[in-house]
Amino acid sequence: MKILDRYILKRFLTNFLSAYIILTIIFIFQFIWMIIDDLAGKGLDLLIISKFILYNIPGLTPLVLPLTVLLASLLTFGSLAENYEFAAMKSTGFSLIRAMKSLIGFMILLSIATFFINNNVIPAAELTNVNLKNNIKKAKPALAITTGAFNNLESLNLKVDEKYGENDRFLKNVVIHKNSKDKKNHTVIKAKEGELFSSEESNILQLILKDGNYYEDIVSKDPKKRDNFPHAKAKFEKYIINVDVSGFDNEDLDQIKIENTFKMMNVTELNYAIDSFKNGYLNNMHSFGDNLYRRSGFTEIYNAKPEENKKDTTVTAATKAGIIASDELINLISANKKKQVLDIAVNGVSNKYNTLKSKKGDFFFRKKFLNKHIITYQKKFSLSVACLVLFFIGAPLGAIIRKGGLGLPIIISMVIFLAYHFLGMFLENFSEDGSVSPTMAAWLPTIIMLPFGIYLTDRASKDRPVAELYKYFAPIGAFFKKIYKALNAL
Repeated sequence: MKILDRYILKRFLTNFLSAYIILTIIFIFQFIWMIIDDLAGKGLDLLIISKFILYNIPGLTPLVLPLTVLLASLLTFGSLAENYEFAAMKSTGFSLIRAMKSLIGFMILLSIATFFINNNVIPAAELTNVNLKNNIKKAKPALAITTGAFNNLESLNLKVDEKYGENDRFLKNVVIHKNSKDKKNHTVIKAKEGELFSSEESNILQLILKDGNYYEDIVSKDPKKRDNFPHAKAKFEKYIINVDVSGFDNEDLDQIKIENTFKMMNVTELNYAIDSFKNGYLNNMHSFGDNLYRRSGFTEIYNAKPEENKKDTTVTAATKAGIIASDELINLISANKKKQVLDIAVNGVSNKYNTLKSKKGDFFFRKKFLNKHIITYQKKFSLSVACLVLFFIGAPLGAIIRKGGLGLPIIISMVIFLAYHFLGMFLENFSEDGSVSPTMAAWLPTIIMLPFGIYLTDRASKDRPVAELYKYFAPIGAFFKKIYKALNAL
């Protein structure tokens, strides 16, 4: 490797490592700011909090790495051009592409490393992080209560609108569903206020409810009495529920229990899961369609024998001319049976509509779940290519703008990265419901950036600006000059 290659590579690596460390620290602090309310003052030691933050660092790679590549390439070539080092290289026959030779090799290695991080490191960190979070909630039950959603707490499904006070022990608008042995909801408790009370000497967590109502469905052993829906209800000023948390004390925070979400899978596992979910989705849809078709009664009409159709001469004669309108068809039935036929038709259509409406949500969820697996699979490859493409945008753009330092390069890199990132984020959201192909959503931001990289590399290698605007404005100026001369001649 020549001295200039080593020099450029050294400058780039210095900027790359500096930018990566600074950006990682910034994103870590942003993450800490988001979770500080959930972790601070909850009795967790510093080691557990450090583990929780450490396991989230690999997940920042899709954000940090593309921005780091873009910023480092802009800083390196902008500084070389600003200090006329790049001009001195050109005088010795070093073109832009030749100056980028050593960095292209490094970027290829970085792309391979990025795929390894995406395929192995991030799933492993996500696996450990999710299980650590789940085990922390079991070891510290107060952390398991998330506002605005139902939380499973031993034998209770609990929902609160707000937590406040010391260690979030006070609750507002509490709704509780008790888990019964038959796995049905027979008991509902509502209270305006609640309080969590626990002691280090006791294995009992007390949930003290105030100003509420208690509802319970009583399951009668006599089937005849069940139609009367027997129940009990009561109003209370104070109601105490004891939850045994003795099993939580011995919870191993590093134990792996959850290991099957799409973020925890590598390429091989995702490929297998996608095939399984796709086949299950299609089979479920076809099975539902066939079942709905059989229940509609059209199969009997379609498969009816000609001899059977000849029995009803009135209908046969009416259908010889073609399709019968609905008002003509109803007139073929006797008057005393019209209402009965119409009621049957309305009930049938209503049942089919309700069935389709309920299945629509189920199919939407299945499709969304499948699309999330597909886009996660594709992004393991697209991120590696995106880093390479962003390098070919940043390096020639730095040579064109001829500005080093932390001013203009940071602004330009942030604008380009935000365009890339938000485009990817919007497409990913659209792909979940099938509005955009999940494969296209993963690759389109990189595909859009590729022509810019090619264009900027071509412009920088020819020592030309980003856009020669005078070529577009010169004809307009000449046109107005002609008009001005013509007016003066008059």
